[in-house]
Amino acid sequence: MSQIKRLDASLTKHLDRRKSRDTLRSLTLVPPGMADFSSNAYLSLSAQPSVKAAFLARLQAAAQVPPSANPPPLLGSGGSRLLDGNSARAELLEQTLAAFHNAPAALLFNSAMDANVGLFSCVPQPDDVILYDELVHASIHDGMRLSRAGKKIPFLHNAVWSGEETASHVGSGDGEPRPLEAVLVGLLNGPGGHLFSSGDRNVFVAVEGVYSMDGDAAPLREVTACVERWLPQGNGFVVVDEAHSVGVFGDSGQGLVCELGLEDRVWARVLGFGKAMGCSGGTYDLHTIR
Repeated sequence: MSQIKRLDASLTKHLDRRKSRDTLRSLTLVPPGMADFSSNAYLSLSAQPSVKAAFLARLQAAAQVPPSANPPPLLGSGGSRLLDGNSARAELLEQTLAAFHNAPAALLFNSAMDANVGLFSCVPQPDDVILYDELVHASIHDGMRLSRAGKKIPFLHNAVWSGEETASHVGSGDGEPRPLEAVLVGLLNGPGGHLFSSGDRNVFVAVEGVYSMDGDAAPLREVTACVERWLPQGNGFVVVDEAHSVGVFGDSGQGLVCELGLEDRVWARVLGFGKAMGCSGGTYDLHTIR
């Protein structure tokens, strides 16, 4: 048997295993006129005539700029942003997003997934720790796998204060997730805990605004209060993935952090454009806390 046939046989075996577990997926098309209950475009903005007309009008206006004005490329960037692919449009969009979400700065990414990977793989340093809700999105896990953080510790989903364990998931055994407060106290009382108490080492706490699989919202007020209580030196940084809460919460759809007035207590928010906004891309907004 050739190597290609061996590879085909191996892949077929794995696909058959997925099929037997009902986890095999295939591409489909939604028939015209049918309702798509699996869509992430919660507000159907991409299907609104006024939105489409405004988008096409802006493209048309940009296309009519005379070549003598030396406009930036309308299609394609010509290179990465770090080289020669940056543009005034990208910077203006970042400024607009930051202002809309009451943040001092924003950074664009190709998607919210890329924003999570970029943030968690680059910001935490070897002596830092990441605490994360056990149900955070896979992209946060991807970022943590690439991260230099010394430890990545899960905590019980949406459980903040010690004693909040449910009867169905007590979380008190070895290896079982515990509430956020219990994990923080254990970190402070463990080896090198005094370095976290003094503020010499940082703790990043990752949660989601709305968890896509369960549909429940994070108790953000309690999360920020707990982090501030146990890390009063300001070295506790809350990161909220708002991919599923932006456009849904807030007076103008700014997200759950803005609705709760926590802009100055949450360090970073990852925002996705592929859900309520009905397009593609993502960003994270940064804050300087206290």
